[in-house]
Amino acid sequence: MDKFLIPTSPNKNFESIKKTDENGVEYWDARELMPLLDYSRWENFEQVIIKAREACFNNKQEVDNHFLEVTKMVAIGSGARRKTKEYRLSRYACYLIAQNGNPSKKAIAQAQTYFAIQTRKQELFQIATGD
Repeated sequence: MDKFLIPTSPNKNFESIKKTDENGVEYWDARELMPLLDYSRWENFEQVIIKAREACFNNKQEVDNHFLEVTKMVAIGSGARRKTKEYRLSRYACYLIAQNGNPSKKAIAQAQTYFAIQTRKQELFQIATGD
């Protein structure tokens, strides 16, 4: 059995779309994450978000701390703008979305591997530092 998992995309792209709010808290916009996970329709991706929110709730986490629903203005034809639903996602929310996505999508399988590796790195760090 291989000793190492080799991370592939979306790790670089995932980190490149990370944002930081005015309090220094990192987050990801769901609509920017969606194409990285190979979803082209918001309606399909939102179903994955709903499942991930349910997992978050069942883990007794404050859902709004990880899946903050916001309204964003987007440009539509002829320079007009309209409101659209968006989620600000924590890293934990992105992890849950990857876990609840369609594993037949290569990007989802890669994201699952990425988060498995990140989790293991954190475990090893905690062992090394005694935390």
